[in-house]
This record gives sequence, C-alpha cells and structure tokens, in this order.
Amino acid sequence: MLMKRNMKLKQFGGKITPELARIYASSVHWHDGKFQNLEQTGMNIRPKNVPGLICEQLTKKERRPGSPLEIASFSKETFEGGDSAVKYIWYGHSAVLLRLAGKNIFVDPMMGPDTSPIAPFRTRRFSDNSMAIIDELPEIDLVLLTHDHYDHLDMASILMLKGKTKNYYVALGVKRHLVAWGINPDMIREFDWWDKVDFSGIEITFAPSRHFSGRGIRDRFKSFWGGWALRSVNESIYFSGDGGYGRHFKEIGEKLGPFGLAFMECGQYNDLWEQLHMMPEQSVQAALEVNAGIAVPVHWGAFTLALHNWEEPADRFAAEAESKGLQATFPHLGRIYGISTLQSAHWWKEF
Repeated sequence: MLMKRNMKLKQFGGKITPELARIYASSVHWHDGKFQNLEQTGMNIRPKNVPGLICEQLTKKERRPGSPLEIASFSKETFEGGDSAVKYIWYGHSAVLLRLAGKNIFVDPMMGPDTSPIAPFRTRRFSDNSMAIIDELPEIDLVLLTHDHYDHLDMASILMLKGKTKNYYVALGVKRHLVAWGINPDMIREFDWWDKVDFSGIEITFAPSRHFSGRGIRDRFKSFWGGWALRSVNESIYFSGDGGYGRHFKEIGEKLGPFGLAFMECGQYNDLWEQLHMMPEQSVQAALEVNAGIAVPVHWGAFTLALHNWEEPADRFAAEAESKGLQATFPHLGRIYGISTLQSAHWWKEF
C-alpha cells in the first residue's frame, strides 16, 4: 500500500523551488507568480456545476467506441528506410512519432493506458497494450513536450522511453518533472514562447497557445504550455498543442508559416471550457490561419475527457474542412504516412 501511494505521489513530478521560481520569473509571460496567456482565458464552471459534470463524465458510457481501437505494429524498416521524405505515425490523442531530416522525433508521447493515474477512477485508453509499442520503437533523437497535463506527459511512458531517448525539448517549467523521474538534466532544454534552436538542421520554435498547466492543485500555471513548429530544408510542420482559439494563430502563420502539415488540437471540448480547448470548427479556422497545407485533427481517438461522443471531433472537423476548402487527413492509429498522403476515409465509422 505504501509503495502504491509513493508511486502516486511521484506522478506529480517535481516541486517548484525558490531557484526555479526565479528562473520562471525571468520570462516576460510570468506575472503575479504564474505564467499568463496572451488574452484573458478561463472556464465558465461554477462550483455547483462540478458534481453534475463529474457524474455525467463517469456514467455516460456510450461515448467510447464499441470495441478497442487497434494500433498497427511498428515497422522500423518502413519508417526509417527509403528516401528522406517526411513520415509520421499518430498513436491517438496527441502522440505523434515523426521522421524528419533523418531524425526520429516523438511529440507528447503519452502511450499509457490511463490519464487519471492519481484519481480514484480510471480514464481508460480506447486501445489495448499501447505501452508495448514503445519496446518496438527505434532510438528517439528528440522528445517534444507541449505541457505537463497527464494526457500529454505520462510518467510511465517517459520511464519506458528513457533508455532510447537522446534529447528532450520541453515547455519552460516542465524540466523539473523529468528530472524528478530520473532523466539527466543535461539532456533537457526548456523553451519560452518564440524561443528557437537549430536541431541537426531542423529549426524548432516553441509557439504560443491558449491553455494552462499543472499536475496538482498547487502548481497550476507554474509551468508553460504551447505548440511546436519544425522546419527543415524541404518541409515545415506545426503542432498546435492544447488550447482555445485565439489571435496567436494568425501571428504563428505570419512568423513561422506556411506549413506543409499541421497537427491541430480537436477534441475534449465543451462550451464551459471553450477558451481552453477549441471546437472542431475553430480548429479548422486555426489551421487556415497558420497557413496549413494539410491538417490532421488530433487530441481525440484515445480517451474520453469531455462529454461529447468519441468520434464527434473527427466528424465535425471533416465537415468543416470540406466546407472551408481545407485539405485534411485522418490517419489510422499506428500506420505510417507521408506528409502529402491523404487518408480521406472515415475509418472511425466502423466502430
């Protein structure tokens, strides 16, 4: 029992020390003891509404697929072989394995079976045995982390990836969690918004989003959040990270676009927290504003974290993309795709 309790406590990650607080305070986006969004952001939830939301979240079971979603096996020969063209694999939610300029880059590698490791109830993944895929993966040159929420930063996944990961680029404040879990601090680099670095010929920029952070009640807004823009000689790719719709998308498009491929947050939304998670129609608009050639809706297909049915984000994104003339693709879980490969079939209709 004591060991189980200690494991739960480790899930919270690293604590903020006075020294770390001074480092965070050097950011122009840190005010009044916490990180701030570019525009006013919050949730429209009153305390009296919380019990009803929790009850509905726990009892509305039909939001999950009728059977487990299969994840294709990994093929190292296919992923790393052939020419140097971009390849990617979506593993559900926001976990994307990318092959760019000869490097393997894993974005928000949440491969765990549960996004509620400290809660009394589970939030089970739609797919079975997802952690086993980590053993199949090759050496990871770089892990990119958008923020520290449990559905993006998973302790179990990080520990399994530890022996095969060379570098970690993370939002400012997230490093302390990795260090608490035994990752070498020299392998971790933290980023503020618009920080830019060259990684083996790939220009990587941490871009703004409209969200929040925290792994417990006491550390909300104590680490940063954002998206990632990657540009090689031939390709440019954008990961929106989590967040509500805002004016930052036009700025990202102007400063860092256009993008051949954009992975756009689309899922786990609700009218009560629209400023923190985009509606699918807003996701399409955001993709247009960052100048995305092809858009991939992510942040769905793995967990039930809101009250909408599991397939609704993809349905609404597909309809809006068609209406607005945005090219969109809907990859199967675990399959390897090229940057210009369009998967138009609505595969989720089979479940």
